[in-house]
Amino acid sequence: MSGHSKWANIRHKKAAQDAKRGKVFTKVIKELMVAARNGGSDPDANPRLRQAISTAKASNMPNDTMNRAIQKGAGELEGVTYEETIYEGYGPGGVAIMMDVMTDNKNRTVAEIRHIMNKYGGNLGENGSVAWMFEKFGQVILSANGHVEDKVFEEALEAGADDFAASNSEFILTAAPSETVNVADTMGAKGYDVVSSAVEMVPKNIMNVSGDDVKKLINMMELLEDHDDIQNIYSNFEIDESDL
Repeated sequence: MSGHSKWANIRHKKAAQDAKRGKVFTKVIKELMVAARNGGSDPDANPRLRQAISTAKASNMPNDTMNRAIQKGAGELEGVTYEETIYEGYGPGGVAIMMDVMTDNKNRTVAEIRHIMNKYGGNLGENGSVAWMFEKFGQVILSANGHVEDKVFEEALEAGADDFAASNSEFILTAAPSETVNVADTMGAKGYDVVSSAVEMVPKNIMNVSGDDVKKLINMMELLEDHDDIQNIYSNFEIDESDL
């Protein structure tokens, strides 16, 4: 479980940075719109929308903003139509990279992503080129807030979580993708502060990056993470602190 927990913590730190940059609402709004477009505006009949709403709430998105996004996606209000796709490729040092993308101009987006990756020694690959290196898991992160670890562990398993770990001031729960939102809702109802709830692509194995590849990889990842059309980015790298 340690690898999954570590990756969840890395992803959470990234999410916190995104929030500081004002990126998080844009990404969540796109997900709400696409989820509502594909499965309808009723969250009880649309598990993906339920997950998106859970993410929106964890991000402290105002209800009006969330509802407008759902209405636009469902066609009840006029809005932009986003196409979703997954891009895969390799970064410096041969690390695997997967990107969830939502865009209203696929040609523009793929050209921009390819340019960023090529600039730093990476390259886009074919569909399926790195997907086999990842597994899909649900990750729910709770604020510790003085809760007793043994009790959290017991209640998390009762809520449907498959695994549990403590990291710094947080508890990280792992669940099947289909159970993620249920686990988050149940723990929230029990009084826990749900920091984030998401389905993640978790690497099966971690690659260590060192030397000249470190700076190139960090620069490339920062530009990709800042790209407005990239919803989520996953990779399998680890960097020793001595190389930073």
